[in-house]
Amino acid sequence: MLRVGIVGLPNVGKSSLFNALTAAGAASENYPFCTVDPNVGMVDVPDARLDRIHQLSGSATRVPTVIQFVDIAGLVEGASEGEGLGNRFLANIREVDAIAHVLRCFDDSDVTHVLGGVDPVRDRDVVETELALADLETVERRIERVEKKARSGEKDAIREAVVLEKVHAVLAEGRPVRLLHLSAEERLLVKGLQLLTAKPVMYVANVSEADLPEGENPWTRALRDAVAEDVPEAREAEVVVTICSSIEAELSELDPEERAAFLSDLGLEEAGLDRVIHEAYRLLGLLTFFTTGENESRAWTVRAGTRAPGAAGEIHSDFERGFIRAETIHFDDFVRIGTWKSARDAGMIRSEGKEYLVKDGDILLFRFNV
Repeated sequence: MLRVGIVGLPNVGKSSLFNALTAAGAASENYPFCTVDPNVGMVDVPDARLDRIHQLSGSATRVPTVIQFVDIAGLVEGASEGEGLGNRFLANIREVDAIAHVLRCFDDSDVTHVLGGVDPVRDRDVVETELALADLETVERRIERVEKKARSGEKDAIREAVVLEKVHAVLAEGRPVRLLHLSAEERLLVKGLQLLTAKPVMYVANVSEADLPEGENPWTRALRDAVAEDVPEAREAEVVVTICSSIEAELSELDPEERAAFLSDLGLEEAGLDRVIHEAYRLLGLLTFFTTGENESRAWTVRAGTRAPGAAGEIHSDFERGFIRAETIHFDDFVRIGTWKSARDAGMIRSEGKEYLVKDGDILLFRFNV
């Protein structure tokens, strides 16, 4: 299950975003720490391809893949030392796969800002610094343990100590670990530490309705400039998405036809929340494959680089254990031919073995024997 934590300073629109995403009615008030325990909501991942497959197959049911959003209490300066709800906040972040960092990019005299004025770059730095300080403490504790083993000549400890020193140097500068270029082996060495700043992050710039449809203003441009200054290796782990949480809240209460009309009136092609969900997938290197039949058309999520047996295992462990082959056709070809039977008759269904790398948009039928 993909878990994305919604974080940020108090009163920037975190709970409003969560409410719009999940229609869960989480508390959203104009005072700090309105959210104490994290709210958790499941959200269907929008995918027009699944709708089309369901329509063409005439399946009885349509089952989208889902993403879990966690609305985490607002952070304040000193959180790494336990200020506010710091310890609980940091523990909650450790449990998510990616971070949606909400930043206020609108002015409203009726909504107080805990730091006195709108400045998303400053707000970003405050949160990043607190996370880096928390990680620094974690790494320093680990270094103390590893160095004892390294001094005794333990090879694994020596290798780990070298990597930890690289990580420590970045954190000591108040910079996130995701800016550090690490090899796959080095990433594996630090994975168990669950470092907060190693997680991919999406900066969600919360703008006013007046900024739509472009969703840009001086604050969002300053934020994009700040993110662009990060080292090239981090570009794939950081992204800026603009939304208007008040508009998204209205959209969440509309039926599909009204929603489409409302978006059109605003000059928007898609809801900001859809972009948030799709960017979360991109940040984590996820892709979607489909299964379809008379009973059900369904979307499934796997990481890029997953081979066919691993994808089969997402459906059932027996499928992976007894995997024989995967019969597949890409969505684009399926739409052109119309049905699975027509595709088979036309020789468009491919038979793939255990080494096949699943592609985004594949429609798969697994053959197995247990």
